[in-house]
Amino acid sequence: MSQPPQPKATSSDHNGVSVIQSQSHAASAASAASALLQQVPQPSPLSQASSPGAGKAAPGKMKKASADKDSDEYRQRRERNNLAVKKSRQRSKQKAMDTQQRVNQLKEENERLEAKIKLLSKELSVLKDLFLEHAHNLADNVQPPSGNPEASPAPNNQ
Repeated sequence: MSQPPQPKATSSDHNGVSVIQSQSHAASAASAASALLQQVPQPSPLSQASSPGAGKAAPGKMKKASADKDSDEYRQRRERNNLAVKKSRQRSKQKAMDTQQRVNQLKEENERLEAKIKLLSKELSVLKDLFLEHAHNLADNVQPPSGNPEASPAPNNQ
């Protein structure tokens, strides 16, 4: 009625973890595992070498490694590169100088415009004061009309 205990087998799964199974389960698990391994594509040495950055250097790197530092080609490339670097640095310095010159010009123009604003503000203030004074004098000279005919001289119609 009760079955005798089956001997236990220890196996490792694909991650290296030990798994304890009975022998009947171990046999079926082993066949299932081998079937799965056959279905999963295994990385081959060719597929690893063809992946980017694996085993092969970039084409430009190979040329640099094979170039002899004493060769004429290498010297010519270095001279061209040195000239290009000098030109680049000179252009960069010139651009910085041009930018600084433009900054100085704009600062001078800004100062000139601010001085002009102050002058025009003073002029506006003076003109406002003159206008208000003139308007006040006119208001003092103008007499309001009254209902009394004697108060204002009437023209004679005779």
